[in-house]
Amino acid sequence: MKRISFILGFLLLFSCNYFTAKKTSSEAILNEELKAFNWNEVDDYPSFALCDTAASKELRKQCFQNTLTNVITDNLQKETIIVKQDVNDTITIKFQISETGILSLIDVTVDSITLQEIPDIKSMLTSSLDSLPKIYPALKRGQQVKTEFRLPVVIQVN
Repeated sequence: MKRISFILGFLLLFSCNYFTAKKTSSEAILNEELKAFNWNEVDDYPSFALCDTAASKELRKQCFQNTLTNVITDNLQKETIIVKQDVNDTITIKFQISETGILSLIDVTVDSITLQEIPDIKSMLTSSLDSLPKIYPALKRGQQVKTEFRLPVVIQVN
């Protein structure tokens, strides 16, 4: 009987570790969540009101890019541009859309020949971005987030 009590006492003494609750701090949970979080992708891309009817995320992204390109192209076509030599260039526009849907131009990459032929190209691009319809910001986990984009614009002037 003493033996059985000793074995039971021994088991109770060392088995208590199996019943202790493991505590995880909120910081540890947050760090694990941040590691699994893909910071390069958003749940919903920025959009215009007319793009909200698109069925998928990829179609809404494409609609946003097409609308942006069409507005820039339409405004540039309204300008009278006179050049001495033909211009065939791809301009890269880097812009940011804030959490409130405000578009800010960050950088415009233009070839030196294009800039020489069309010195006002940057101001033309800036003014065309001012005529955009209301932009709805990107969403990540239900929160409005800031996003950056690069948009190539092909310029052909003969």
